[in-house]
Amino acid sequence: MSQKEKIKQYFQEHNERITREVVALTSRLVKEKTVNVVSAKLPEHPYLKFRGEEYRCGNIVKEFLNNANIPYQEFARMEGRPNIIGTLGKNESGKRLLMPGHMDIVPAGDGWDTDPFETYEKDGKLFGRGTLDDKGPLASILVAGKIMKELGLADELKGQLMLAALSDEEAEDPDGIDYGIGYLLEENLIDPTYSIIPDIGENMVNIDIAEKGRTVFKIIARGKQAHGSTPERGVNAVYMMARLVKEIEKMKFDYTPHPVLGHPTLNLGEINGGAAPNIVPGSCEITLDIRTVPGMTREKVIQQLTNLTQKVQGEFEVSVMSWNEPHAIDPKNEVVDAIQKNAREVLGFEPQCFGMGGGTYAKTLNVAGVTSVGWGPGDDEMFHVANEFVDIKQLVDFAMMTCLVAVDLLN
Repeated sequence: MSQKEKIKQYFQEHNERITREVVALTSRLVKEKTVNVVSAKLPEHPYLKFRGEEYRCGNIVKEFLNNANIPYQEFARMEGRPNIIGTLGKNESGKRLLMPGHMDIVPAGDGWDTDPFETYEKDGKLFGRGTLDDKGPLASILVAGKIMKELGLADELKGQLMLAALSDEEAEDPDGIDYGIGYLLEENLIDPTYSIIPDIGENMVNIDIAEKGRTVFKIIARGKQAHGSTPERGVNAVYMMARLVKEIEKMKFDYTPHPVLGHPTLNLGEINGGAAPNIVPGSCEITLDIRTVPGMTREKVIQQLTNLTQKVQGEFEVSVMSWNEPHAIDPKNEVVDAIQKNAREVLGFEPQCFGMGGGTYAKTLNVAGVTSVGWGPGDDEMFHVANEFVDIKQLVDFAMMTCLVAVDLLN
């Protein structure tokens, strides 16, 4: 019997047990409040001593790997924010497949019907913060590794399967210091050949081969503070900004539509100004989220925003809080081929390639020269919302697909 036939038969014969194991591991991970926010918002989360606190999930991951007899390494830029990488295979071929899931989550927010940190099942779905993004897929990856070990296939892999539980995906501080995938690549701690990022949803029917650039700009209006009873003595920065916002709403980018990514987007996500109702505000600031497509440069976007500020009377300051480039790879590659072939045979459909406005680890990895795609379980509309859920069967299917794709790519 071939390696792949062994995998398929094992999942068929032990489906109920595998399902229970994936659900139980996901539920343990969800209980841990590994919320990642920028440092300025930490006071809003008094249960956190520092951003992420991914070590809470990291301890569970290490326990799982130890019990499965899977060797691992742990790397951390700072204590408490670990990156844990379990490895399977001889690595004779020099090919390495990285399967990373992130342990940090966004805040629960409002609107939940139940405790967001206690999972519950309903209609074949598992609800809770992180069930989809990204603790459920991470559990699938870990269970897949355990099954490869149980079947004796781990030692037969000519390449190396890397099961990674990573930190620091959901938020970036203004200092730009990365504690997850960026840190691992900067320090040359990993050198994968391929990577599949299970962090896009799309119910496994689409493969992410391109992502827009994720850029954040801040614009500050500088006015003059005065007493609220004598507004004529000041310059109201909020009024200035209001006039600029009207111009931003009409803004047209200078770009060429991309065949996969299409058009750029702009979102004015935050506005802050003023100290009190009886004070003329001396400053007002907005934060813009702009998703760029290939061909758009940092200099061009800054110039366009600067040109807008010159249409409005007053003093404005434009600054870049973060910038990363869009990326797109050729859909004709080994990773896409392996996913499509196995999905056709096992899931009964062929996932199609597409591009997206959100960003994943795939961007960082592709920029570093690693052939990476986004593909995984779950509904893309369930990211960062109340009552987040993931389809349990998809989690099990993804575990099986992890095994099958690894065999194809690494042997």
